Amino acid sequence: MSENSTNSRIQLYKNSSKGREELRNRRHEFTVELRKNKKDDQLFKRRNINEEEVTSPLKDHNGQSPVQMSIEEIVSAMNSNETERQYNGTQAARKMLSRERNPPIDLLIGHGIVPICVKFLKCFDNPLLQFEAAWALTNIASGTSEQTRTVIEADAVPRFISLLQSPVLNVSEQAVWALGNIAGDGATARDIVLNHNAVEGLLALINTETPLSFLRNIVWLMSNLCRNKNPSPPFDQIKLLLPVLSHLLHNGDFQVLSDTCWAISYVTDDENNKIQAVIDTNAVPKLVELLDINEPNVIVPALRSVGNIVTGSDQQTDTVIAAGGLEKLGRLLQSNKQNIVKEAAWTISNITAGNQKQIQAVIDAGIFVHIRNVLEKGDFRAQKEAAWAVTNTTTSGTAEQIIDLIEKYNILLPFCNLLESKDPKTIKVVLTGLTNLFMLAEKLGGTENLCLLIEENQGLDKLEKLQNHENEEIYKKAYALIDTYFGDVSDEVEQALKPKEAEGNFEFSAQTANNPKGGFSF
Repeated sequence: MSENSTNSRIQLYKNSSKGREELRNRRHEFTVELRKNKKDDQLFKRRNINEEEVTSPLKDHNGQSPVQMSIEEIVSAMNSNETERQYNGTQAARKMLSRERNPPIDLLIGHGIVPICVKFLKCFDNPLLQFEAAWALTNIASGTSEQTRTVIEADAVPRFISLLQSPVLNVSEQAVWALGNIAGDGATARDIVLNHNAVEGLLALINTETPLSFLRNIVWLMSNLCRNKNPSPPFDQIKLLLPVLSHLLHNGDFQVLSDTCWAISYVTDDENNKIQAVIDTNAVPKLVELLDINEPNVIVPALRSVGNIVTGSDQQTDTVIAAGGLEKLGRLLQSNKQNIVKEAAWTISNITAGNQKQIQAVIDAGIFVHIRNVLEKGDFRAQKEAAWAVTNTTTSGTAEQIIDLIEKYNILLPFCNLLESKDPKTIKVVLTGLTNLFMLAEKLGGTENLCLLIEENQGLDKLEKLQNHENEEIYKKAYALIDTYFGDVSDEVEQALKPKEAEGNFEFSAQTANNPKGGFSF
């Protein structure tokens, strides 16, 4: 078969336009998958069901428990002109809404308590009533989107924003909590909160005297303000939070650190200018340092942030490498938590989609030893990302770097094993990597040797089976590889082409001017 014919056949079945930028753009697909598991990562709405809050200004009169009230009695009391009855009715409503199971949110909404509670938020001369009303609305806003919408439509957001300046700490903290539940409902609700100058009010609350429980709620609200896409939050406002978030990375509390890292991960899951804004706050060294912390709830969002940063420009990726990120990622690839292994492999795959210097840094850090282990023993999702790390290297790496994968790290066997995957996308990734290997081998005169290696590593049998795959692209790619490189040859020719064994390695049968001194061996 002529060289032109071979190349045209390869180009027919290989997605030759899949360059580095397209490989980097896998971020979108990956993060969409991650968002589907959001409940495992972070709570975007939180109910306040703590009846024993020591710092609460709530004190039942004379330390006695209030008499149980029916919903009708609650509404009647809240509509009363008597301050004490208003307070007792609102408190009783709040207690109903604070039940751990099945709070009667819709029932109380249906009885019209939301606008009454919003009215009570304006009672600055009665902070106890404000607190109870804010708490009740917080728990209503923790419900479904429809329930949250009733709070928004009652004009509660500007009232809560004004309560951020309350001299009573618990009132302002409850306002933060309520705003966090509203902002956590989605992009539309988030922007309503942002458009009422929430950022300015929040920043004023953070100082060295801010109690830890309050700080935790503030940072959680910040993370919800940074979250959600389509549309992303207005960056001119979010950018104001970045210096504070960078500073909070030095906080010693795991919950503060977790929500801070989540906030940064949402900002960096976007365009390169937003990634750069985070880098400009000098957050990267601390994010990388947090990859070593013994707390999965911090590692996961820190790793997500680092992973997003390396999907940016080569210069942005270099900041992670310069901060010692590869050493930390190598350790995370050995984690016993498969979700961490998966995201570490995804991060490495984005670095190997970069330039050859970055690929060399990955090789020098010994990362491919761990990538091979993931290909062999990791769960399927981690294996898929490890396969991308290999294929990206075959796309962007030098000949020496690519041959290192085969010779030094024996990547072919676990890589070819993924041809039996049940996931068509993973099979396509491996087929692309194998096609890249054959194109390099053809250039260096080692095609026959690579054929033998793939056959020895059970790759040929798997390719043959893929010719019957239900996915058209897969069977065409498999057929192209077999037809182009594994055509029938006579025994004599095959014997003549068989490589000489040199110290346990198979040498390429041909030397070219492009080969390093001594030639390549697979």
